[in-house]
Amino acid sequence: MKIFKDFYNEEKMEKNKSDGGLRFVNAPRLKYRVFFITTVVLVAVVAPRLPWYGYIVCLLIPLSVLFFACINLSWNFFIPALCKANTTEKVVALSFDDGPALFTENILDTLKQNDAQASFFCIGKNIAGKEQTLLRINNEGHSIGNHSYSHAFWFDMWGPQRMMADMRKMDNEVKAVTGLKPLLFRPPYGVINPALASAIKWDKYTPIGWNIRSFDTRIKDKQKLTSRIIGQLKPGSIILLHDSMEITAAVLPELITMIKSNGYKIVRLDKMLNINAYA
Repeated sequence: MKIFKDFYNEEKMEKNKSDGGLRFVNAPRLKYRVFFITTVVLVAVVAPRLPWYGYIVCLLIPLSVLFFACINLSWNFFIPALCKANTTEKVVALSFDDGPALFTENILDTLKQNDAQASFFCIGKNIAGKEQTLLRINNEGHSIGNHSYSHAFWFDMWGPQRMMADMRKMDNEVKAVTGLKPLLFRPPYGVINPALASAIKWDKYTPIGWNIRSFDTRIKDKQKLTSRIIGQLKPGSIILLHDSMEITAAVLPELITMIKSNGYKIVRLDKMLNINAYA
């Protein structure tokens, strides 16, 4: 509850700033006030007029909104995230999560053969032993983003300080190998909440989502996977893939061919969005 109390307490946020403590920087206060007032009205005014289960229903409504806001970056509920480019030009961006992984080198080979650049949102703990792969990503013109150090199962339940320490640890791993500090951050599992929004803003990351989720971690059929992606192509699309998946490496040559045959150009994510990839 402390997280949400801090969200509404502007005076406390400013005090934390002067003390050098972590705060919820530039929280979209109007949005949260509307949400809070709506919740109070539902519980205090509407619920008593309903049958006994009215309180349950009136609590489930705002809780459902919060749940879906956490798992949908594109809602921009807690923090504005870039999930596509605002353009009419037929350009799309490929992004790969969870590397450096078993199939990263295969994917890099395919990208090189097709003269395509992509963005790799890497996990810090995966870098050890794969430093040359990380270097190759950078040397061949792709961008490296922060996907946390641990990608821990309970990452979303951590406090903002612990999240920020984990994200900084990932930055240090990348900087030790490439000399670069990533500015682009993609939340583990694509989940966002007030604590993570605060950590992102404090260290001035740019949160990156997607508008085409390939489901390459679930789909086993190559044709179904490529058809799902091609069927959703729109100017400015950001495609979510995983370089940890064998099927992704297998379909990538055909996928790139089909993207180009539909009149689209593949560009690096940060270039398409006109933002900086590194500090």
